[in-house]
Amino acid sequence: MSQIYTILFDLDGTIIDTAPDLMDAHNHVMKKFGHETRDLSDIKKLAGKGAWIMMQRSFKEEITDEKLKKEMTKEFIDFYSQNIANGSKPLEGLVPFLDWARSKNISLAVCTNKQEHLAVDLLKKLDLFKYFEYVAGADTFDYNKPDARHLTNVVEIIGGDLKKTMMVGDSEVDEMAASNAKVPFVLVEDGYTEKTIQQIRHDALIKNFIGFEKIVSKYL
Repeated sequence: MSQIYTILFDLDGTIIDTAPDLMDAHNHVMKKFGHETRDLSDIKKLAGKGAWIMMQRSFKEEITDEKLKKEMTKEFIDFYSQNIANGSKPLEGLVPFLDWARSKNISLAVCTNKQEHLAVDLLKKLDLFKYFEYVAGADTFDYNKPDARHLTNVVEIIGGDLKKTMMVGDSEVDEMAASNAKVPFVLVEDGYTEKTIQQIRHDALIKNFIGFEKIVSKYL
């Protein structure tokens, strides 16, 4: 039986709550390089656009020293990669939804601006990798979200149909990618963004994945 639909997911804040481990890595780097640490509640205005931007947002003044930026980013990635699944967990209802989607022959893939090897490692450690036909990270292609090709390439690779595809994400970056690719966008509330739900265009809004199959069924 051929696939009937494709769902593309962002990762951080969308299918996995990665905030605890991201903040641990952030604060590790801040302590090591003599900067202020931040609270977990600050994650939404820091995360979502990569390791360096997360740290840059913590500083009152922009750091322009390229060598220092590289050192801090490397330290972040090294620490995070070793502690990637200490506190991260899937959003409520995710696994039952993924099981339902597979039973309906719906193709599932991840489009994240996290480095590919980190995304794959996290998904494997949380026993979620088996659900996805493809994982595209920030470094998988020569471009990433909000570039439409981050999404359209994945759909093409897995043999999907862009007219039968949706994107699920938690930020304006995900919405822009979906808009650029001309696919419906489902917004996950309370994500890693400073924007409000009113500021991010969406075709559907969810808090978690409990009952998400009812929304998806409308598109099948």
